[in-house]
Amino acid sequence: MRVKRPTSFDIAELAGVSQSTVSRALRNDAMVSEDTRQRVAQAARLLNYKVDVNARNLRSQKTNTLALLLYEDPVTSQSLINPFFLSMLSSITKASARRGYDLLISFQQSSDDWSADYAASKRADGLIFLGYGDYLRYVDKISRLDEVSTAFVTWGPVVPGQPGHFIGSDNIQGAREGVRHLIARGRKRIAFLGDISEHCPEFRDRYTGYVEALGEAGLPVIEALYADAAASEEVGHQAILNLIGREGPIDAVFGACDLLAIGAMNGLRERSLRVPEDVAVVGFDDIVAAPFTSPPLTTIRQDTAAAGELLVENLLRLIDGRPIETTQITTSLVVRGSCGGA
Repeated sequence: MRVKRPTSFDIAELAGVSQSTVSRALRNDAMVSEDTRQRVAQAARLLNYKVDVNARNLRSQKTNTLALLLYEDPVTSQSLINPFFLSMLSSITKASARRGYDLLISFQQSSDDWSADYAASKRADGLIFLGYGDYLRYVDKISRLDEVSTAFVTWGPVVPGQPGHFIGSDNIQGAREGVRHLIARGRKRIAFLGDISEHCPEFRDRYTGYVEALGEAGLPVIEALYADAAASEEVGHQAILNLIGREGPIDAVFGACDLLAIGAMNGLRERSLRVPEDVAVVGFDDIVAAPFTSPPLTTIRQDTAAAGELLVENLLRLIDGRPIETTQITTSLVVRGSCGGA
């Protein structure tokens, strides 16, 4: 005798809700309260109900897949990915899985038409971008996605009037807190490493925070203590070597990212300058390697767990046709040995 399979109507009756509410709860719709979601989930377990993903996707014309496109540095022969994105990758994967979505991971450089390759071809319901390289070039490309109504979100700078939807850290606040900490420890000649051009607005915002912190303390902004630097250890290493002795001593370094800060520490060591006794160092990101440098790197932590949740949740809202807002996430100072402790 054939046993009748339970349906969403059976779950609705057991949970005391409508069938449409069951459907929304089972796809983790944010409009369903946590209490209702739990009741529906418990009823589904009691009935041994299994979601027929293929049937659901055919009805909705959705793939239940999100595409995560990573920025890969095209100027190197090696496939280099900023290590900060590895933490983001983990949080985005977990956030997608919790909502019943698969994650397709690829590189941005592999395509000139992201919409055609992923959304229009039904390989993914929406796109998440991590990293962007040259911001101006990137904005030009994503403006085309806006024109064809592709659902996408970007982890990156929050700039007035930009196309698409961005989620990022409060870079000004984070840098200001890091430089304030250096000043509180008696440092007055603080170097800044990072590209502050319009091509890199995140670093530019971090420079703004640096300038604001100096101004609050009555310290001048010394042009000779600035080094234009792209995000890599090698560039940070060379940048600090170029700064040393340019115009008086340096007693601290603020790196616009951890890679620059770590490179600077290596350069300081090469010139027999001790960290933090002679020169204190603060970075930005809190990458996996930061606690394991010598000494451990003081840095500004970006909340990758919250970022992953927001990126996925906001993308799903866009896919469902609901509005979202550009969001900035608060950062936090993580004090370690490179600035002399708390």
